Amino acid sequence: MRELTPLCWQLLLLSTLVYCSLGQGGASLSISPDRSQFLKFESVSLSCEVQGNSAGWRVVRNTTRGILSECDTDWGKQQGSSCNVFPIPSDSGVYWCESGSGEHSNAVNITVPAGGVILESPALPVTGGDSVTLRCRYQGTPSDLTADFYKDGSLIRTETTGEMTIPAVSKSDEGLYKCTNSEGESPESWMTVTVLSLTASLSVSPDRSQFFEYESVSLSCEVQGNSAGWRLKRHTVSGERSDCGRNWGKPEGSSCIVSLMPSDSGVYWCESGSGEHSNAVNITVPAGAVILESPALPVTGGDSVTLRCRNRGTPSNLTADFYKDGSLIRNETTGEMTIPAVSKSDEGLYKCTNSEGESPESWMTVTAAVPSPAVLGSSMFLPRLLCSLLVGSPYLLVTIILLVKGCKSRTQGDHVEEE
Repeated sequence: MRELTPLCWQLLLLSTLVYCSLGQGGASLSISPDRSQFLKFESVSLSCEVQGNSAGWRVVRNTTRGILSECDTDWGKQQGSSCNVFPIPSDSGVYWCESGSGEHSNAVNITVPAGGVILESPALPVTGGDSVTLRCRYQGTPSDLTADFYKDGSLIRTETTGEMTIPAVSKSDEGLYKCTNSEGESPESWMTVTVLSLTASLSVSPDRSQFFEYESVSLSCEVQGNSAGWRLKRHTVSGERSDCGRNWGKPEGSSCIVSLMPSDSGVYWCESGSGEHSNAVNITVPAGAVILESPALPVTGGDSVTLRCRNRGTPSNLTADFYKDGSLIRNETTGEMTIPAVSKSDEGLYKCTNSEGESPESWMTVTAAVPSPAVLGSSMFLPRLLCSLLVGSPYLLVTIILLVKGCKSRTQGDHVEEE
């Protein structure tokens, strides 16, 4: 393979500038301080960290009362790319960044309880191996009261200092936490732990998050390597945490078959004997007559996705209204809505209504399509690396054209000399 001449390397660097100037898209929501629970009137700053052009991005929320709005409307104070909030209980809800074209960032859940006790736990995912400290705080003083810490409904530790440290978190530490002290009980918050790769994944058949009473669903643990010791677990809305085959579900090989009841609504996942976790899915079995058929598992960008508004009776193809993040997006006489090629902007909270009632809400996750390793290696790694080091020039296009000609002439000259 002929080595690139210095001139060609310059061309590669400048081509990278074009790549940078086009922007890589996407945004993430950061929160400071990084926690999901706040006492009344505490200050929290929410910022949109955008790759590429940040114009048009803003912080949006959907409160527990179902009010969808932007920062600086009737809440928060916009300061540059950040939104500063002094929250009260009515500010509890889901927050995210959104562009003018409808692209979404990650979302965080913020809770401002009416009570005087909160659990300080991370709102953003924590990385496996990091040290994490959970604090049980009281509105008054002192705030270092003896506290009991609970995970997934079970007492795990009592600390006289009011705080609990996990020196090196692992996937087994992921779960639903709360605390109690002499002043009361905090709300529950989910702590997410990210690792480089999962050894197991949970599949759902049929792939949807809402079911009618007595419908059947098959949940399977797909394990890389030895599957011994993995079992399906759940945490229901009533607080029950148990394995398939105890008082629910029928184990069949690596799967668990469940004939669903409203009491089966909750979070399901696979877990190993050593505490490793798979992904988790949320299943809802409403008492009402209407459900929204939407994917429980993440869908890949570019795929076609159909959402169906189903009625328990017949016909099930009643005219339906479809909502995303609280806003009406489409009315369909067939009772179903198709997105031909989903993108990150389609990620969000969906529900539907028809003449028989309203479905619960379900979150649809969209993941980006992954290029092949060859494409990643040859065309993405170096430009992305250089993007962080270089800035553009107003004369870039002209320079590149000249360098292309120069590179071509130099290469041809080298070839003639070799002959």
